[in-house]
Amino acid sequence: MKSLVHLARQAAPPSAVVAGLIAVLVGTASSAAVVFAAAQAAGASSAELASWMLALGVGLGMTSIGLSLRYRTPVVTAWSTPGAAVLASGLLGASMAQAVGAFLVSAALITLSGLTGWFARIMDRIPVALAAGLLAGIIVQFGIGLFSAMRDSFGVVFPMFAAYLLFRRWTIRYAVLAALVTGVVAVAVTGSIQLHEVNLAIATPVFTMPKFSWQVIIGAGLPLFVVTMASQNLAGVAVLRNDGYQVPVSPLVGWTGATNLLLAPFGCFGLNLAAITAAICTGPSAHERPDRRYLAAVWAGVFYLCLGVFGGTVSSVLTALPMSLIAGIAGLGLLATVISSLTSALTDEKWRESAMITFLAAASGVTLLGIGSAFWGLLAGVLTALVTRSLRQDDKTRQREVEADSPLTPAPAASHSR
Repeated sequence: MKSLVHLARQAAPPSAVVAGLIAVLVGTASSAAVVFAAAQAAGASSAELASWMLALGVGLGMTSIGLSLRYRTPVVTAWSTPGAAVLASGLLGASMAQAVGAFLVSAALITLSGLTGWFARIMDRIPVALAAGLLAGIIVQFGIGLFSAMRDSFGVVFPMFAAYLLFRRWTIRYAVLAALVTGVVAVAVTGSIQLHEVNLAIATPVFTMPKFSWQVIIGAGLPLFVVTMASQNLAGVAVLRNDGYQVPVSPLVGWTGATNLLLAPFGCFGLNLAAITAAICTGPSAHERPDRRYLAAVWAGVFYLCLGVFGGTVSSVLTALPMSLIAGIAGLGLLATVISSLTSALTDEKWRESAMITFLAAASGVTLLGIGSAFWGLLAGVLTALVTRSLRQDDKTRQREVEADSPLTPAPAASHSR
């Protein structure tokens, strides 16, 4: 009996289970509405909507569990929220068959990117400081959202914040768990949760034969691929490397693309490496030992599978849960990651300015050409680094020239050859 209890504790540490649950809760609550908008743009029925959630949940569960166990690293996957936003406009007037054709093209390109290794070669050339600044810029809005939610729902969020601080003083491991429990109690006491609106419904897969339309592929499929790689996978790799996990990038990208290919006819689109939700599972709140934090990603995968099975209930659950609870627990869960990311970004003086530019541009939320701020933030940081390093080299060259021409510069010693 004791051995079974010990085994259960090893496989399901409370902090890892809670981190996985929070990751799924944050990832779903913040973007499921965008997924529904994309499906409705293609004229999806209620059954097809549920099938989309089933396919996404199964895909995320399979990849999060499989890749985390394979590499003993907290690899969390997610659907592309910016990609869903692109689809919400790009699929207007398209049929479901044409939408699935666009999904297949995007997934094939993602798989090819993983197999060829070109994406990994790009990531290997990005300095750690810039990657840390990119991550900090992406997730800082969640820290700000904690206090914005406190302003709007003080009775829910402030007790969560107070519980976090109290447990943070005693043990960091259960601080986020204490905040979550406190938040649930607070919404129950204040009556903010509407349980009568939750309807349980098991989703069933709906297969759609793809139809390839070049107009839909150009208007939706290619933008989905670009956004998924530039805004999502880029930031996902930055999260892992910022927390010290040196995982081979190409297999991760390749497997997400291959899984997407398999499930696309059922509504799966834009599977990618998670950034914000992954940071919840890679930080110290997930587990005190970095080599055991992969369990948080495994549990995230389990919860994603459950989400997929009950895909028809997602919209009703989102209606029932107050967004203040989601915002509060996301901000607290990512607080340690914001601190460590900013520290890594600003430690090395030679990269400090470019890392700060990356942080500010990524935090701005700017979107250009359908590509989110993660890509533009990194591009701004790289350009800053190239320009400033060139200027520093020019300054050093001019300084050497001035010193060489100065009459105070000692002449080189004469050589004495025999």
